[in-house]
Amino acid sequence: MDNQRRKFLTVTAASVVAGGMLAGTAREAFAQAKAAPAQPKAAPPPPGQPKLEVARNMTLAMLQTPQGLSLGVRTDKGIVNVSAAAEAFKLDAPASTDEVISGDYDAAALKGVIDKAKAAGGKYLIAEKAAIFAPCVTEPSKILCVGLNYRAHAAEANEKLPKEPILFNKYNSALNSHGGTIAVSKEPGKNFDYETELVAVIGKTTRNVSEADALGCVFGYCTGQDFSERDQQMRSGQWMLGKTGDGWGPIGPWLVTADQVDPENLNLKTLVNGEQRQSANTKDMIFSVKQIVSFASRYMTLQPGDLIFTGTPEGVIIGYPPEKRVWLKAGDKVVSSIDKLGDLEFTLT
Repeated sequence: MDNQRRKFLTVTAASVVAGGMLAGTAREAFAQAKAAPAQPKAAPPPPGQPKLEVARNMTLAMLQTPQGLSLGVRTDKGIVNVSAAAEAFKLDAPASTDEVISGDYDAAALKGVIDKAKAAGGKYLIAEKAAIFAPCVTEPSKILCVGLNYRAHAAEANEKLPKEPILFNKYNSALNSHGGTIAVSKEPGKNFDYETELVAVIGKTTRNVSEADALGCVFGYCTGQDFSERDQQMRSGQWMLGKTGDGWGPIGPWLVTADQVDPENLNLKTLVNGEQRQSANTKDMIFSVKQIVSFASRYMTLQPGDLIFTGTPEGVIIGYPPEKRVWLKAGDKVVSSIDKLGDLEFTLT
């Protein structure tokens, strides 16, 4: 792992507020780490060197610990704190999901850490209820989002079905975590809305990939929330201001490898203060994950760790008749759930 990434993992975790949100001073630390002089890229591997690792049958997370951000691996005995265990057992295991996604890590060392931590227990294992999560991917070069990608959602918005994916973006400052908070009371808007979404995480450098090969470029999937402010979103012809507020892109808690997920048949739902608001299946997508990845790769190079929010189904507040719209407010608790990917919870303040 290069020195710049080590600096980010250490400095960011030291300044994260309790409660799980990558915010405030943590975002400043993130910016400082990013602003550090770039380290030279490693030379390409010589001919004959083993190919990059492809993670399979793994459920990963990023944990906030007193020692810094750490890769977590979900097991039947709890979440393995990989960084703590790797240091104790003197194994060179990856420190972040970004490293695992890149494929540039020692798979045997990671397996050894997991096995030894499960056997030893204690401080190397964290109960899921006690874990403090960070965003399950911390350094995406791009965060792409797709608008109007469910048939029923397009209908409730009185919009025609798009002929091609509608792409917009968020920024890294929007990253947030399971258990985090979004400070709507500090924002200029008031028409806050939820959007539970399947998020695809790119695993390979990808350009001009065919639809047939596109899913092979996806590392895994996570639950995401495309939190929005509708007045700012609709004020002009572009949506950026209504989509990119601080912490408006929670992801996690889990990053599940692609071999365990059928992205074309997943149930999604949203609860607000315990009341179900959205319930749908990804079968209703207009453009599937493979179509979105292929389409986006025509126009830009997708890189390992890039996030693609694939759109939200019907049931959002803006889809209600105007007289029935009750916008989200401080104190509300939102839970986004997707089959096999888990529940993503956050609170508005």
